[in-house]
Amino acid sequence: METLRAIFTRRSIRKYSGGYVSNEQLETLLRAGMHAPSARNKQPWHFVVVTDKDILYKLGGTHPYGKMLMDAGAAIITCGDKTIEEMDSYLLQNCSAATQNMLLAAHDLGLGAVWLGLHPREDRLAAVKEILNLPGHILPVSMISIGAPDEAKERDERYLVDRIHVDRW
Repeated sequence: METLRAIFTRRSIRKYSGGYVSNEQLETLLRAGMHAPSARNKQPWHFVVVTDKDILYKLGGTHPYGKMLMDAGAAIITCGDKTIEEMDSYLLQNCSAATQNMLLAAHDLGLGAVWLGLHPREDRLAAVKEILNLPGHILPVSMISIGAPDEAKERDERYLVDRIHVDRW
């Protein structure tokens, strides 16, 4: 898929037709995430891949917008390592870039995926940390629900001219 086509046609897919996400597909997604840019090239991310249905179900029950995880084939939780990057603002930007790369890669592979925000919601962070047994220096930033899509969404126009400022505000 061409890059611009992927960017302009990617949509959040919340309905899945069952099945699973293959190890090869997951590796491709993770490779895409790890090819994201990062501040000072520190690459301070870790990724927790979840395919266990019981864990997916638990995660789906802890996020107010995460019910689709209960039908997902997999989830990837993007986490930042505070021992590698001590500045939370950089950590969040780096992990967000990795998350976007994985969303675009999922779309290119024909998978459905949706970004579920975790940070800065303390209740979501605490639940994910507990379910996944994350160490204290690991900050979960985002969660991606992934599966075989059971819905198709039309491309929408998001180009807003009134949000563009040239040379000055």
